[in-house]
Amino acid sequence: MNRFTVILLLVLPFAALNAQNETKAENLTIIAVGDIMLGTNYPNASYLPPNDGKDVMAAVGSILEKGDLTVGNLEGVIHGPDAAEGKICSDPKYCYLFKSPDHYVDHFVSSGFDFLCVANNHINDFGSMGREHTLALLDEAGISYAGVTDHPTSILEVNGLSVGFAGFSPNRGTQSITDYDLVERTVQALSATCDVVVVSFHGGAEGEEHEHVLPGTETYLGENRGDPIRLARVAIDAGADVIWGHGPHVPRAVDLYKDRFIAYSLGNFATYARFSLKGSKSFVPILELEIRADGSFVSAQIHSALQKDNGGPRPDAGAHAYQRIESLTRADRPDAGLRFPGNGIIEKE
Repeated sequence: MNRFTVILLLVLPFAALNAQNETKAENLTIIAVGDIMLGTNYPNASYLPPNDGKDVMAAVGSILEKGDLTVGNLEGVIHGPDAAEGKICSDPKYCYLFKSPDHYVDHFVSSGFDFLCVANNHINDFGSMGREHTLALLDEAGISYAGVTDHPTSILEVNGLSVGFAGFSPNRGTQSITDYDLVERTVQALSATCDVVVVSFHGGAEGEEHEHVLPGTETYLGENRGDPIRLARVAIDAGADVIWGHGPHVPRAVDLYKDRFIAYSLGNFATYARFSLKGSKSFVPILELEIRADGSFVSAQIHSALQKDNGGPRPDAGAHAYQRIESLTRADRPDAGLRFPGNGIIEKE
């Protein structure tokens, strides 16, 4: 969201402010990205980026500013430089803990983020203390969030529209991705009071060998990672307008159901160190989605970026993310009714 606009509105006369709030925008533009971890001081500060992290997202900053709303998935906690005790890993080979310094919340503010999904497997890396500290910092920064059991949803007012957010994942302390009755109830409650409902989920198996999204439950390392297709349809049937997924660390297909847009995975966005960025895990799709005020799909554009070396998205003239999403959509969701005419554009057939 344009924060300058918000500040300007505060100085308008009360009557003018009310009049503007009563006028709802015809369309809404959402910028959505996948996993974000700007650097961790655990197990030590060598995993923090140069220039205090200020440059990690800078190369795509102009894209992040394009939306009425900018949203992403926060992987890990923001919990200072202290030696907080992390969770015990059953298999350290597959276990990473992420903890960024407190002031890194400012990087989300300066990049224009309005909402962060906190329903994922890293929100509990440093227990309830780390989780609660993170949410308190987001509150202070004015960034909304959703997906944990004690804060399952959020509602934002944007251009005269009320936009409800819900988050789900297969992980402890979050709204369960496999409890479809819960998904239905949560979305129905938001839909009853909001103009637009956005559902974010952290689900599906991880890695290039799992880039296809197919019907049925997905498992990874013995864990039930949900059924993304079923989740999307249950949520849309209950009143959701946008489904935005992350977690597999690779881009996946997009879909259209009842004229509502679904992105099954937006992969990695800004993941500094401690993340594998090989192959398609380096592809960064930045989704620019335009919907009507009733939530129906207008069009979308994939701004392609790449992460190399330690990470941080950089614009990709080769459009690898867009091309991969097109290929996967043709293979996995051929009846979606979407076409890819080039230049990152996605539109209805």
